[in-house]
Amino acid sequence: MTQGRVVVVEHESKILADNPLGDPHVRRFPVWLPPHYDTGGPNRRFPVLYDLVGYSGSGWSHVSWRAFDESIPEQAARLVSDRKMGPVIIVFPDCFTALGGNQYINSSAIGRYADYLTRELIPFIDTEFRTLADRQHRGCFGKSSGGYAAIIHAMKYPQHWGAIANHSGDAYFDFVYKTEWPKALTELAKYRRPSKKAGRYSRPQRLAKLAPGCDDGRIRRFLDDIGSRKRPTGAEVMTLMMVAMAATYDPSPSAPNGFKIPLDLETGEFIESRWKRWLAHDPIFLVKQYRRNLATLRGMFIDCGWRDQYHIHYGTRILSRELAKNRIKHTYQEFDGTHSGIDHRMDLSLPFLYRALKP
Repeated sequence: MTQGRVVVVEHESKILADNPLGDPHVRRFPVWLPPHYDTGGPNRRFPVLYDLVGYSGSGWSHVSWRAFDESIPEQAARLVSDRKMGPVIIVFPDCFTALGGNQYINSSAIGRYADYLTRELIPFIDTEFRTLADRQHRGCFGKSSGGYAAIIHAMKYPQHWGAIANHSGDAYFDFVYKTEWPKALTELAKYRRPSKKAGRYSRPQRLAKLAPGCDDGRIRRFLDDIGSRKRPTGAEVMTLMMVAMAATYDPSPSAPNGFKIPLDLETGEFIESRWKRWLAHDPIFLVKQYRRNLATLRGMFIDCGWRDQYHIHYGTRILSRELAKNRIKHTYQEFDGTHSGIDHRMDLSLPFLYRALKP
């Protein structure tokens, strides 16, 4: 079986220059070229897929060697060799941030990653490689945050994407995120000032003076601590993820850190006005608004494990129901799995995308 080849490209972004987190604006990332790219003649062009990885990952994580498993290039090469799909170019963007990632949307607290992807990377790739440079032959796919990105981009940026695949993408925020916030607050409480002591409870004076949802300093101290060392714990990574989601869904330039959180740091009471800012990004509530855009897609594949530990299968069921209600053609499947170790599902989604996008 011929594997094709992975090449590394470098792109200097104007959009990410001076981003609020100080993340690099020059990014090096891999691109997989199928075997046919070198043997099919200099005039042959190919559909192109963008792999949008989940939170805490980057494109590099999907091309690395894996014990007892395949990388995505190896998986794609096998599918092409077995004639389950035709040759495509696969792009693996690096959209990692100091907050552990992003949701591939524009945020004044993180950066304009939707614009970076659509306004810069797509034209760059179409110039550098022999792509079929139009939305009818371009798709994106991803898992978790990447799956969320795929459906959101299908809704908001249909001029760039002809088909998408959403594996276990964030949906139904009341289930996905609300249950994680209590654990995050407990982790952030380690950075409370004054520190907690046994005895009578006293609310920090600084917190009492701030607007609802603002940081009293503990989030900033947490971020500084995480940024100063390696190997955060699992609880710290999950807390960082919740902070990243707040920076994504509720940016507020005038607030400390440039964003607000949707609940009281001490009592855990949700702040309705802030939580509405999150729900405005929940795909289950956006289908009707963007139904005309979604109807232009040539293919939409959605799946989720029915044992997803973040309860995302409930959200994908609602999402599929809303798509059906609005007469949006799509494929929705469930399988016996969790949120982890499900890249094998791309054995279905990659051929699906090829069929939708093939010339």
